[in-house]
Amino acid sequence: MDWLAIILIGAFIGWIASLFMKTNIQQGAIANILVGIFGSLLGKWIFADVLGIGGAAVAGSFSIMGVVWGVVGAIILIIVLQLFGVFIRKD
Repeated sequence: MDWLAIILIGAFIGWIASLFMKTNIQQGAIANILVGIFGSLLGKWIFADVLGIGGAAVAGSFSIMGVVWGVVGAIILIIVLQLFGVFIRKD
């Protein structure tokens, strides 16, 4: 059951981040899930572990702040992927 929650929350976080970054058209459901999960892990690592922001430890969890920190991490991940040419922004 935990895996189902991880997938659903990851999909939501990835979808929100893709809307902010305007990559929603290029990303499908699988990409949203992966970006959401790995973006949350990245956000938690950068902000909670490296920078020591205590509230960021909830990134990716089922709470408002968990989603916010997860989206921030997912946006950073999309930016990194865009630098490598994975997502090309179409305005």
